Amino acid sequence: MRLIGLSVFLLAGCSGYARPGEAEVPTIVSLNPCADAILHEVAAPGQLLAVSHYSHDPGATSMRIGDAFAYPPTGGTVEEILAFDPDVVVADTFLAPATRSALQAAGVEIVTVGMVTSLEDSLAQIELLSSLSQEPERGESLAQDIQAAWVTHTSEGPVISTLLWQEGGIVAGEGSLAFALLEQSGFDSHSAARGLGQGTYLPLEQVLADPPELILASGDERMLSHPVLEQLDGVRYDTFDSALLYCGGPTIPRALERLAEIREAAR
Repeated sequence: MRLIGLSVFLLAGCSGYARPGEAEVPTIVSLNPCADAILHEVAAPGQLLAVSHYSHDPGATSMRIGDAFAYPPTGGTVEEILAFDPDVVVADTFLAPATRSALQAAGVEIVTVGMVTSLEDSLAQIELLSSLSQEPERGESLAQDIQAAWVTHTSEGPVISTLLWQEGGIVAGEGSLAFALLEQSGFDSHSAARGLGQGTYLPLEQVLADPPELILASGDERMLSHPVLEQLDGVRYDTFDSALLYCGGPTIPRALERLAEIREAAR
């Protein structure tokens, strides 16, 4: 662990992410991939010292991977975090109590962010993190871009009965951001119409017995790409990048753009 801490310290020293020289702004380490993406947009240059290791994983990041590689990653150990000497750590609700206590004992402030389930939640999270960064103008600019995309992609006309089928065979239910994105884009949730809530497991056999107009597969699991799905009469099959469903913030416009493409193709 000492060697890991030393290597991270050297990485931080060589990366160019030193404390801003003149501005009295807090330096930040993010352990939350959703916060990573927002802080990349709202923090001042040099203020975000490190991002979560998830953001360096092309299959898990909510940032564009090139943007993520501009920051050192951290696995979230106390040694790694303290090597960056941050003023603030942004974490999720799953931060281990022992890690939280150790960081607080070292004088590091901890800000906790949760999962967003709506546009409003996402805008509130942006406001929180831009306020933390002392960059409210950047936060307001990002929020305006997201709201503009939301309005632009308001769909009119007949809705399309759609099954958003995610990794593990689960479905998106009411009260989730994925459900809100579908609804905004002119898709009617096939699973919600049948009383299936967020995270409910939906087996392949049930999909074949009661198919929607459109299947959106969001994951690499074999069941989601079974050849029989593309042989269903009157059913269109397409894919949707699961990384666009993990978080709100900057991923919302990209998710809406992709859904607009899918809807146009379905016509």
